[in-house]
Parts: sequence; C-alpha cells; structure tokens
Amino acid sequence: MRKINYVATFFISALLPVVVLAQDTLMINEVRINTSVVKQYLLRSTTAAAIIDSVQLQRQAVVSLVPAMNAVPGIRMEERSPGSYRLSIRGSLLRSPFGVRNVKVYLNEYPLTDAGGNTYLNVVAMNAVQRIEVFKGPDGSLFGANSGGVVCINTIGKKEGAVAELVGGSYGFLKQHFAVAKKTGKHFLNFGESFQQADGYRDHSKFHRLYLQLADDWAYSKNKRLKIFAFYSDVFYQTAGGLTLSQLEADPTQARPATSAVPGAVVQKAAVYNKMLFGGITHNLVINKYIENTTALFISFVNFKNPFITNYETRTEKTYGARSFFSFSRSLTATGNSNLTYVLGAEWQETRSMIGNYENNGGLRGILTASGNIISSQHFAFNRIQLDLNKKLLVEAGLSINYYGYRFRDSTRLQSDFKPEWMPRLAVSYSPLKKISFRVSGSRGYSSPTTAEIRPSDNNIYPELRAETGINMELGLRYFAIGNKLWIDLSVYHYQLKNAIVRQENVAGQEFFVNAGGTNQKGLELQSSYLFLQPSQRKRFIDKLQLSNSITLNNFIFRNYRLVNMDYSGNKLTGVPVCTIVNSLTVETAMGTRLFIRHNYTSSVPLNDANSIYAHPYNLLQISLSHPVLLKKCSLEIYGDMDNLLNQKYSLGNDLNAAGGRFYNAAGKRSFLIGVRIVTVRKISTLKTN
Repeated sequence: MRKINYVATFFISALLPVVVLAQDTLMINEVRINTSVVKQYLLRSTTAAAIIDSVQLQRQAVVSLVPAMNAVPGIRMEERSPGSYRLSIRGSLLRSPFGVRNVKVYLNEYPLTDAGGNTYLNVVAMNAVQRIEVFKGPDGSLFGANSGGVVCINTIGKKEGAVAELVGGSYGFLKQHFAVAKKTGKHFLNFGESFQQADGYRDHSKFHRLYLQLADDWAYSKNKRLKIFAFYSDVFYQTAGGLTLSQLEADPTQARPATSAVPGAVVQKAAVYNKMLFGGITHNLVINKYIENTTALFISFVNFKNPFITNYETRTEKTYGARSFFSFSRSLTATGNSNLTYVLGAEWQETRSMIGNYENNGGLRGILTASGNIISSQHFAFNRIQLDLNKKLLVEAGLSINYYGYRFRDSTRLQSDFKPEWMPRLAVSYSPLKKISFRVSGSRGYSSPTTAEIRPSDNNIYPELRAETGINMELGLRYFAIGNKLWIDLSVYHYQLKNAIVRQENVAGQEFFVNAGGTNQKGLELQSSYLFLQPSQRKRFIDKLQLSNSITLNNFIFRNYRLVNMDYSGNKLTGVPVCTIVNSLTVETAMGTRLFIRHNYTSSVPLNDANSIYAHPYNLLQISLSHPVLLKKCSLEIYGDMDNLLNQKYSLGNDLNAAGGRFYNAAGKRSFLIGVRIVTVRKISTLKTN
C-alpha cells in the first residue's frame, strides 16, 4: 500500500506545473543572485542556485527555517527538537550529528562557518532572516572548502520602517520580534531584537533564544562605504535524546530513558547552552569605473556548554579572520552586450578552541576527565573569470587553492597540516532565447574534517581522518514562459565523493567518525511554479492563484565502503531519502487575505549504513491564513498557522548509526499558532547596495 501511495504521489506531482525559489513569478526573470562576489540574473546563472526571500518566509509563521528550506530541491533541514538543527545539501548529513558541516555558511558577507568547520546555525533568529541564497554542489572557486554547497544568509533589510511581531501557539511556543531601519544622512541603520521560547513536544525539550542585531551602512563618500555588523545570541535547548522504535511507539513524548549502564537525559539534565558574540566591518572602495575592492574583517566569541548523558563538555572559542577581493568588470563592445568580469581575492580564518570534558553529575560539572587546546586555521586564494557574449553565452572559469591545518597545544602536542587542495570550477550557460537557458558545469569538492570530528564526544583523537574530495558534473535547464506565468528549473548531476566522512556511535552513545570508501551520488532536482491568476486592477474575489512544486530524486550509494568485517558497498546513503515532493498553493483575494497550503512527502530514510533499519515515509500538511488591516500609518497583519494537520507520527532528525537502536527523535503532532505583525514602511532606501 505504501508503494502505491508513493507512486501515485510522484506522478500526480509530476503532472502539476512543477518551488518558486525567488520572488513571485511575475518578477522571476529579473531576480538576481546578489552575494558580495556573485551578481547575476538567476535565469542565466551557471549554478544550481535557489533564492528564498522575505515574501516566501512570511507566507507562514516563521517558527524555524525548516519548512522553507525543505521546499528547495536538494536541501534537507532537520530539527531533532526545538533549536537543534541540521542542514545538508545533496546528502551531506552523514557528518552532522547536529548543526552544519560539509556546507559553507555566510552571514551578511561574513563566514559563519568557523575555521574548525563548525557552523552554529541556530544562533540566528529566524525573524531576522531577510533572504537566503543557496548554491548547490561544491563551489570552492569563490567560497573555499566545501563539498556540499554554500548558503548565504542576509539579515539586513533595505527598507526604512519598523516591524513588531508577537506569536503564540502549541507546546508553549512564544515569539516576540522587533526591528527598525532608518536612513540618517549618509548612514542606514538597522536594529533588530527577537526572543523565542518553546516547551517542546517531548519531555525535556525546552528552548529559548535571545537575539540582538545592529548594522550600519555608511556611504561616507561617492566611491567609498563602510559597513558595520554585530549580533549577540544566547541559545538554550534541552536535548531529549534518541528513542528506540519500541520506545517511540509506546510514548513518543518521553525523553531518552535510563538503562542499566547509562542514566537518562532528564536525570543528567542534558542540554546545550550557547552564547555567541559576532562582529564584522566591511569596506568597499570603487577605484575606478572598472575596478573595485571589498575587504572585510570579522571576529566571534563562543561560550558553549553541553551537559550530555555521559559527560559535561565546555568550549570557549574565538574566531577571527579577513576576506578581501578585487572585482574587475569591463564591456567588450560599444553596445554593452558583451562583458568581461574577473574576481581575485583571499580569505583567512583562525579558531582557537579551549575544550574541557568533565563528569556529569546530574547536570553539574564534575571531575575533569579530558581537555583540549586546539588552533584550527584555514585560508584560501580564489579567482574567477566570467565572459558574457551577446547576453546569450556565459562562460565561467574559477580556481582556488585551499589550506587547512590544526594544532593541539595541550599535552598531546598533535599537529596536522593537510596538503593544499585545488578546487577548480568550469561552467557554461547558454540562452538561445531571453526566457530559456541551458547550463553545464564541472567542479571539484573538498572538505577537511572538522575539529569536532578529529576530537569527537568520545574524547579520543582521530588524526587519521582524511579530507573528503569529489568531482561533480551537472546539467541544467531554466525556462520562463507562457505569458510570464510558468517557471521551470531542472538540474541533473553526478557527484563522486572519495573518503566520505561518516558518523558512528559507540555503546555509550558517544559519537566518532570514520572515512567511508566513497559515495556515488546521482540526483535530479525539478522545481517550477505556475501562476493561474496574477494580480490585476480588475476587482475580483480571488486576485492571485499560484501552484508550486519541487521534486528531489536521489540515487546515492556507498562504494568501496568496508568497516571492520562489514562491507556496505552498494548500500543506500545513510540519512538520505530517495524521494521528496513538496507541493504549495497560494491564494490571495483582492482584500489581501492570503491562504497558503504546503504538502511535503518524504520517502523512507535508511538509518544505518547496513540499511537494515528505515524510518517510515511521512506526509506533512501545513496551512497558513493571514489577513491585513490597513491603518493610517501602518499595516497590521493577523495570521494563523496549522502544522502537521494529518497528525503524522514521524521523526524529523534521526540519529544515524545510533547504538542500541536509539535512532528516533519524535517530531510534534498537530499544532497551531496565531500571531500579529505590525509594519510601518516609509520608502525603499536609495542607498546603493553592493
């Protein structure tokens, strides 16, 4: 029966006009990728890129980024419990017990991923996010070491005004948000504040986060500007721990119970306490009409505590670095239809980590059992040339050289410097007509083991871990037609990864990592949208009707993967569903009332390398309804959100290769939210953006 449902769901979705990745379809041909080093129209981009903007995020109550990110083909974001996120691009979950690895993340032009390879994504308040740009597949020619892809998050608005929001709902959820932006002389100031808390669906899964953000864009002369950005985040969440299948079926709300050898999560008060202070300054200089330079300096401080079931870990981390690049652009013809662009730059980071491991005496720090003093450093030089001929043929060639090393300054006195790795990328996009483009690309992926993998939670050191490397080949098509109503984006790729890093778990539940022989990853990603009714000046009850869909098909298998006496070659990649289908419907009336419906089907997921245990497929249904009230000087929006309406029993964030069969972290059942948002917007800033 399950197989019939899977086949039916796939074919029904395939027949539908297939995720809007950017703004409304009316503007899709004008949507631009706008990171600090990549500025080009999405339609002609040589990259399998995706854009999630504030319009999409506000279609639903922003509890987390999980639903919006999972609507993008090739992306899988998980939440084991409130605040405990994992993010992967094209099957990079093998290395992520929590957080983000194998993917490079930037926040407002600054690397949020530290030199040790870890990313604390959950420190960023979801309300602060204005725009997300995702580059799928390895792209080291501009962004350095990664084998999964790159995510660029922007939290700075470009409109003057203020917004205030208050939301409450099931499982003790409460969110409050305030932000204001104002242009004063040559300054454009942004301030934001957000607080969010939840009791969680399961026992021992409380969460709260305080987030403060300040930014200033100072255009102090005609060709010079200075940007300052800082945020402080205080995150706390309890970790309920994984359950066995029998425990999940008996009571999915329970925390991990005690065994004869190991105490439970509640008794040990297992939780994460993470405080992070981040600051950066960016200077942009237009040297002449052809050349400009952008230079950024950044620093961050992290105070991390994790009373776990088997130990109590503390980490004090300091990261500092710099990024600078020159951009040269010149027209090759008098008409300006052909252009040459060249980017040359470098990025450097160093992270100093002081790690202490103690006995956990019921949530209190006990006797010191191990310690570490680690300095991780990485730097890379990059360049890319882009040739645009007659607005039809776009050729890009890029190359970076990447350095990574770490030093243990404690009693182990261990040092390792990985050999420099070249990461080339060659890509071509061709547009025979203005509304269609074909693309082909080849790139090399590289990702060194992170500090948390070399010294994982079992407190042992694994210097034999090798870096992942791989070659990705990709074809793509984008099509925008039928009266500007239809948008299609198709990607087909083949990625061969060597020395894939895989998470394992010992009997005590402590993690460690090994190199698998490699993976063979073939995938298809299809996304599009069809606008049945577009807003018009004619008065009609339904003013807009838009149907969107995304399909992700993964054929990911291990190759040459042998561990002890087991051979997992030919098995499906752990933690990766074969198929994910997301359908979305947006209906708007002339009065501004908006109905948004999203359905997510995710097929079964292998939970261990042996493929002997699978998580069941699930169907998630979400509905959001909002209505605006226009006041004299502001607009007020009242909205409600209903999640998991089908009351599915599923795990969103499985513990892979978990010892004792503790794979499952039960997600919440049916839940409801209601909120109010007040917005005052005066005008769009006239400041030139970079």
